[in-house]
Amino acid sequence: MAALLMLAFSGLDAQAHSVTEGDKGYIQEIYGINLIPFAYLGAKHMVTGYDHLLFLFGVIFFLYRLKDIGIYVSLFALGHSTTMLLGVLFDTNVSSYLIDAIIGLSVVYKALDNLGAYQRWFGFQPNTKAATLIFGLFHGIGLATKIREFDIAPDGLIPNLLAFNVGVEIGQLLALAGILILMGFWRRTAGFWRHAYTANVAMMTAGFVLIGYQLTGWVVAA
Repeated sequence: MAALLMLAFSGLDAQAHSVTEGDKGYIQEIYGINLIPFAYLGAKHMVTGYDHLLFLFGVIFFLYRLKDIGIYVSLFALGHSTTMLLGVLFDTNVSSYLIDAIIGLSVVYKALDNLGAYQRWFGFQPNTKAATLIFGLFHGIGLATKIREFDIAPDGLIPNLLAFNVGVEIGQLLALAGILILMGFWRRTAGFWRHAYTANVAMMTAGFVLIGYQLTGWVVAA
């Protein structure tokens, strides 16, 4: 689990949702329908997206039944798939720094939720399913802001975007499987409940770092 949380700090030399220069050049050069390459790029993006992984880690932290995990992950996928596709097709003009700061906020929100902070502070539990869907929408906008930065050929745009989205979902499932395997071993140890608080505090800290990093980038770029 510590290795997963460190992704939030090790990746700060690049902006969230970044695409490598090699992939960027490839995207800008190809024309027509290229389903497999775009699916690969989508999967690669998800499994290397530290902000997505941190949020997913928080979402499933206290989920034990596969049915519950499936519901929450499906809500998240529905949210980010919808806004990713619409954001690219309708060419929405949103600051990637501000969106990524909100994504960092989603990590903080989920860590506080896992710590039971809202019940102690406000006396009620927010709707966790609605929160997962809403933050999924913002994660999708984050994906769209990066895709829009590339001059993708209009020929085959919609099939390629759908393939990219399928790749994102495949990458999400692969990343989720890895997280669940690690969580399964960790939950069987005597120290899980002893270290659960520390893990969520570390996740919350990572979220605050992401927020600060993105807001700094927004101010500098303004």
